[in-house]
Amino acid sequence: MKGFDRREMTNEDDKRPSPDALLEQTRQDARGKLKIFLGAYPGVGKTYAMLQAAQERRKEGRDVVVGVVETHGRIETENLLRGLEVLPRKRLLHRGRVFGEMDIDALLWRKPDIAIIDELAHTNVTGSRHDKRYQDIDELLDAGINIYTTLNIQHLESLNDIVARISRVRVRETLPDSFLEKAHEIELIDLPPDDLLQRLRDGKVYIIDQVGRALRHFFSKGNLTALRELAMRIAAERIDAQVLDYMRTHAVSGPWPTQERLLVCINESPVAKKLIRSAKRMAERQRLPWIAVHIETPRDDRLSDREKDNISQAVRLAEQLGAEVVTLQAEAHLAREIMQLAAKRNVTRLLIGRPRRRRWSGFFRENVARTLLEKSVDFDVTVIAPDDDRATSSMISSDVLRFDGWTWHNICWTVGSVTAATGLAVLTGKYLPLPNLSLIYLLAVLLSAIRCGLWPSIFASVLSFLSYNFFFTVPYYSFSVFHREQLITIIFFLIVSVIVSNLAGRLRLQVEAMRTSAKRTSNLYDFSRKIAAAASLDDVLWAAVHHVAATLDCQSMVLLPVDQGNLQISAAYPPDDQLGLKDWGAAKWCGENGKPAGWRSETLPAAEWLFMPMKTPQGIVGVLGVHFKADQRSLGPSQRRLLEALVDQVAIAVERTNLATDIEEARLLTETEQLRSALLSSVSHDLRTPLVSIIGSATSLASYGEMMSPDDRHQLTQTVLEESERLNRFVQNLLDMTRLGYGALQPKKEWSDVREIIGRAVQQACKYAQDRDISVQIDPVIQPLFVDPVLLEQVVFNVLDNAVKHTAANGHISIVAKLLDHKVNIAIIDDGPGIPGQDREAVFDVFYRVKAGDRQTAGTGLGLSICRGFVEAHGGQIKALAGPKGLGARIEITLPIAEIPALPKHETDDDEDFGGKNDL
Repeated sequence: MKGFDRREMTNEDDKRPSPDALLEQTRQDARGKLKIFLGAYPGVGKTYAMLQAAQERRKEGRDVVVGVVETHGRIETENLLRGLEVLPRKRLLHRGRVFGEMDIDALLWRKPDIAIIDELAHTNVTGSRHDKRYQDIDELLDAGINIYTTLNIQHLESLNDIVARISRVRVRETLPDSFLEKAHEIELIDLPPDDLLQRLRDGKVYIIDQVGRALRHFFSKGNLTALRELAMRIAAERIDAQVLDYMRTHAVSGPWPTQERLLVCINESPVAKKLIRSAKRMAERQRLPWIAVHIETPRDDRLSDREKDNISQAVRLAEQLGAEVVTLQAEAHLAREIMQLAAKRNVTRLLIGRPRRRRWSGFFRENVARTLLEKSVDFDVTVIAPDDDRATSSMISSDVLRFDGWTWHNICWTVGSVTAATGLAVLTGKYLPLPNLSLIYLLAVLLSAIRCGLWPSIFASVLSFLSYNFFFTVPYYSFSVFHREQLITIIFFLIVSVIVSNLAGRLRLQVEAMRTSAKRTSNLYDFSRKIAAAASLDDVLWAAVHHVAATLDCQSMVLLPVDQGNLQISAAYPPDDQLGLKDWGAAKWCGENGKPAGWRSETLPAAEWLFMPMKTPQGIVGVLGVHFKADQRSLGPSQRRLLEALVDQVAIAVERTNLATDIEEARLLTETEQLRSALLSSVSHDLRTPLVSIIGSATSLASYGEMMSPDDRHQLTQTVLEESERLNRFVQNLLDMTRLGYGALQPKKEWSDVREIIGRAVQQACKYAQDRDISVQIDPVIQPLFVDPVLLEQVVFNVLDNAVKHTAANGHISIVAKLLDHKVNIAIIDDGPGIPGQDREAVFDVFYRVKAGDRQTAGTGLGLSICRGFVEAHGGQIKALAGPKGLGARIEITLPIAEIPALPKHETDDDEDFGGKNDL
């Protein structure tokens, strides 16, 4: 490269391959390779070309298997299948017809080197593993199988509307464009429209009866020409993307002019919008992709409002006209940054504004345009002139001659520092040689640069130069210089002091920029942490509006949709619930169209608030509004990006809380539905069964009672009684669950004997135990318990009833009550099938029953759930365990022991007297 050394443009990091590109290449190397035979329209010979390539690979010794190929009855295509292994298709029944689909499991088991799969955009028959064939191919690629497949251009999702407008035919089977990016190779199968039309007339594409209709509709010459151009463009774009990937992977600096690409440079100049419009015309005329780049420097925060407006308007215009907007961060060497970006993105053309005519302006700031013209040998540079000289003049005056930091406070500080340096030099002049005194003035210049900025430090340099000359060079107290070496000294002192002030001033700007960036990053991190910790939607919204207001120094509010999509102010900081008519109109338009509206936007700019849509993949979840102070004219690019980042974070936080609410509502709805289904199932069975027995027995007694023997009548009467008690227990269980659910259960506690409670429960359970043996062991040291005896008896009976149902007819049930860790432990043990470990906690849920297949016994699934509610109401616990040696089930009830209150003293005396009398 003449006149420009590549090492000057790139640093060591740019010479290394892109880490992301290497990681992506590593992932792709582990997958199979995808080759797509792309056609502009049916009949160009995609399948034929694919099978030809398959035969060539077979002759090379590769393992080639045909997964599915559609020959459409074409003899030439069928002949190419000879010699290739063709897997049988999988038969699927759909709507009374049998269809043959590709057998993906057979391909995975066979695992050939290359699989031939026709029609990439095909939709599989219902019952297949995947809905689309490209999903089958993706799974095969993950398994390391190389794929040859075919695709027509009209099946691409992004071209669906375009193809429909061209051909007036809407294609239903589409393929995501992202899948096309996975192709390792794309081969364009091209056939001129006239040749395809001749093939149609010869019956080589469709049967003769369909040729006339095809020629009148889809296969007109104009349609075919347009589709052919689309196919070529898509193939070229994909090849260009592969070139860029190769360049990033192999650290090729570029550019490689494989495809024209345009880059336009914009800054605060009024010419920026003209540059954008010119770039759009050039890109549209030559159909080029184009990029708009703006470089942010530390001095951007010190731009005037008008210049910030110019940048914002140029960036918005570029976005509206379809450019890819890139913002870079740099401190110096802007031309080098632009050329680095152009080389990385394979740009071939640069579009810039005309360079400034004042040559001395480059002393204060890099002349980017002139540097690009001199050094960008690899690029074609187009220079756009401004509309008139006033734009250039204003650009120069605002850019070069802006005296930042030029305030009375800084002037006084600078003069004071130089005065202090002069006094210190006078005091130390007796001990130091003359040249060393300049270091004291350099210290004053350095402090002025750090404290006040560039221009005050330059002023300090000149003032130090004059003071040094006036007080310390011969003749003293004069600005003339007698000795030649002193003249050289003070001249070099001036040069060094200006350079030091310039470097220190730039360092100060860099530190300020880093501090601002760190503050913004810290604010975003704090905001993310706050909204992540927020539990409710109100907490999220309050944290959002407060953080946005504090970060951007503005008022903020969030509007969320309510009934019928109408917006409502949900949070604001400072608190406010009023908006003007213009602001309401802007907010509504923003929510409906998903684009910014209001202040300084393209829509309703007369409004005082700027509204930004809060977008998520699920749609628009709300609108964020900001209102700035009256003296702020516009948002700079960095402020706008910060606002957009905040809007995205708020949108994600709102969506997260909405999803959490939806999940909770869905869970409650599911539980309610399950409870309703269980209740209906339980009622339909457990309520109907005893009623059927009661009705049957009562009907028999009413119809044949006189003819029955006393034993038969007694048996039927006993059946009515038992089933009525069973029905009563079921209704009582439902009532108890209702009381527990509403928290209306209040145990009526009194001092009760455990022996009596267990005894009554056993006596009641023996009615249904039949031949089952029930044994009771109660520790005699157990004291009376302060419990509700009715509820505790119900608990013991429910557990016993459950044990009876799940124990064999001659089984054994034991009840063991003992003291354990100052608590009463009641264990009910049976020798039935037991409760599986995964169900031991769930058996206490409402309507839950352990699955037991055909051995399922009757029951509502309420008994143990009621037991847990009753026991916990007494402050106790109930749990299910395995029986002895892992056989059967063991239900343990643990109840606390309350202190027995001491009797009054006079009652104790009476008892002693009474006892004495009895002894007598």
